[in-house]
Amino acid sequence: MTIPPPAPSSLARLLKFTAGIEPHEVKAVALSFTYFFFLLGSYYILRPVRDAMGTVYGDGNDLEILYTYTFLATFVCAPIYGAFASRLKLATFLPWVYGFFVLNILMFYFLFENAAEDKLIAGIFFVWVSVFNMFITSVFWSFMADIFSRTEAKRLFGFIAAGGSVGAAVGPAITAVLVTVVGTNTLLLISAAGFLVVIVVIRALETEKAKLTAGGGDVQKTTLERKLAGNPFDGFILLFKSPYLLSIAAFILMLTWVSTILYFQQNDLVREAFESREARTQAFATVDTIVNVAALLVQLFGTGRLVKRFGVTSALVLVPLVMAVAFVAIAGSPIVFVLLAVQVVRRVSEYAVARPGREMLFTVVDQESKYKAKNVIDTVVYRFGDVSAAWVTAGLMTLGLTVGGTAIFGVAVALVWGAIALSLGRRYEAVQGNQSATGQPITTAA
Repeated sequence: MTIPPPAPSSLARLLKFTAGIEPHEVKAVALSFTYFFFLLGSYYILRPVRDAMGTVYGDGNDLEILYTYTFLATFVCAPIYGAFASRLKLATFLPWVYGFFVLNILMFYFLFENAAEDKLIAGIFFVWVSVFNMFITSVFWSFMADIFSRTEAKRLFGFIAAGGSVGAAVGPAITAVLVTVVGTNTLLLISAAGFLVVIVVIRALETEKAKLTAGGGDVQKTTLERKLAGNPFDGFILLFKSPYLLSIAAFILMLTWVSTILYFQQNDLVREAFESREARTQAFATVDTIVNVAALLVQLFGTGRLVKRFGVTSALVLVPLVMAVAFVAIAGSPIVFVLLAVQVVRRVSEYAVARPGREMLFTVVDQESKYKAKNVIDTVVYRFGDVSAAWVTAGLMTLGLTVGGTAIFGVAVALVWGAIALSLGRRYEAVQGNQSATGQPITTAA
């Protein structure tokens, strides 16, 4: 006599109804949600501190220098990351990525205790946070693409991304409330504690992945009990061999151009509007809180439905179109509150729609590409976009281009981004069709 499976709980039925989560996926999704919550919560405690340190380092004319240092540091760190990924089992490598950054945070805590206003230390901290945030989020989404299949990703990545939005709302809220009570330095210790929780959750999620894989079904048929073969530069090699991965890189490049143009405008206008470092930190933290609360609502109730109904291509194209309109608004009214409002719109649409959409693109590639080529795209390509856009924007400002004029330039960049997004979405649909026919992930030749 066959024993029927137990009836799903009320919570499981609710999750299936609201987010499309199947009962056997609940634990993995809950752990992923928690992982992203503590990851972005801990990072977003640091982000307003980083932005405030950018104002300590210098004015807008110095930002392109910080962006250059950030790109160079990222370029150096990417092959180091690749070397460790090739020499350690993934089950060991993933938690140690975050353990390393905890040690870094503690180092900066002691430096700030002795030289809080030192321009050099402020610049180093700005660069370090700008490098480390790329790696921690890239590793997270690599892991997600290595657990959930492409069909699962369409249903679940929006909900999982909501975990990050909750954390990214809580993190800056903690900063905004506590920065004037405990001071900037103690915030670093709170952030470090959050990353220690991340390590514990990763261990639990590694166990859950093994159970899902052993149970069969529609999951990624990969194991974390292996080392990624190859050398430290495999990420670059895989990228340049694959037209599909190069298309993703082009999409990321244009995304960074739009973000950097806005950041340059923001830095100057915020410095003029707010006098003290604490006031600037609080302003940045308030914007972060608004962004992530709004993004959370869209991720929980809109992302999965949008992708299911209109496809990944729509998710990719939406933000470029929104930004083209937003830059027109800045050109018409180049004041700090309009620009901050545009930042809110950009980041909500990016975090809630474009980010889950672009991470779905990696569910159809092989494991080496997920962890190595994806990391190069998320770090080196992203930061190359930052530094190239920074120097171009600084050059335009040097030539006398105003905030409004820079915004018109942003419109042109957004339209190019939209064209790339449309092409990439169509390429993904074609790759997805090929994978459905063969049952195999695409390789570097795709």
